[in-house]
Amino acid sequence: MVNKLDVPHLWSQETERAVAKQEELAKGVYSTDQSFEEMRIAYNKERAYWNQDPPEMVEVRDDTVPTDKGEVRIRQYRPVEAKTLPCVMFFHGGGWVLGNLDTHDRMAKLIARETGAAVVATDYSLSPEAKYPQPIEEAVQVFHYLQDNHEEWGIDPRDFSFTGDSGGAHISLATFLALRGEGINLSDIRALLLFYGWFGLSDSMSSRLLGGWWDGLTQDDFDFYKSLALKDMSETKQPYVDLFRNDLTKHMPPVYLAAAELDPLLDDSRLLSKILEANKIPVQLDVFAGTIHAFLHHSRMLKAANEAIENAGRFYQKFAR
Repeated sequence: MVNKLDVPHLWSQETERAVAKQEELAKGVYSTDQSFEEMRIAYNKERAYWNQDPPEMVEVRDDTVPTDKGEVRIRQYRPVEAKTLPCVMFFHGGGWVLGNLDTHDRMAKLIARETGAAVVATDYSLSPEAKYPQPIEEAVQVFHYLQDNHEEWGIDPRDFSFTGDSGGAHISLATFLALRGEGINLSDIRALLLFYGWFGLSDSMSSRLLGGWWDGLTQDDFDFYKSLALKDMSETKQPYVDLFRNDLTKHMPPVYLAAAELDPLLDDSRLLSKILEANKIPVQLDVFAGTIHAFLHHSRMLKAANEAIENAGRFYQKFAR
């Protein structure tokens, strides 16, 4: 695409080292010239390195949740000993096509450590095998399951928050909006912690200027992911796909947003922040200089990745506890 910025000359030295390591581990990991099956193999291989040396948890528990779409795997991370903890539901990124509990294990543990909450990661069904809105429907049902079985899981049924990175940030916000539409007690959802998400923009300055082989987010790449996730491209106008088609001016919890300066999705976070701020909904937007999309994965190398999660933890402690 024409008129793109030369991102490799703009990113930080830490980002340069992280991208070099990414390419060493799985060259062309984000290339959409390969099949989605090949992408998953490369993605899982590359992520194994970044998930090494995570923080210790008091307990990690794997289980499955029955939904009307089938069994959904979940994994709970408990950072401290306590009979009851608040619950932060975590949804991994990967363009709705890639990722699983293992590819985001370290990230979930870091979030658990910084929030002090029980983090429950949901292994929602991936596309193209599952089409939207199935991931959101599964997330909603897992939420209700955890509320209904809170004693077994040692969580407070009145103290939930949602978090996710990239496509998982989209699922986090969409799940809240779906639950709001059901008429749940909104005070049960204390905060949203959203890392470099896509929330619905089909065109923006950041998407025109940014994106390339390093992040797999050129417009053609993004269209590839959407074509796998949606039944047809007309669904991009559905309210749980384009989340800006929902009323975000009221009945919203406090929202933390972390964005990368060199991310084509940057303007999604900026727009969401502006809407919330204009309507006096607590929001914090941190834009991390010299970083690219998915930088949280590089927490073994990037100070910014750890800073983003630490900032999210402080925001959570301030508004959700």
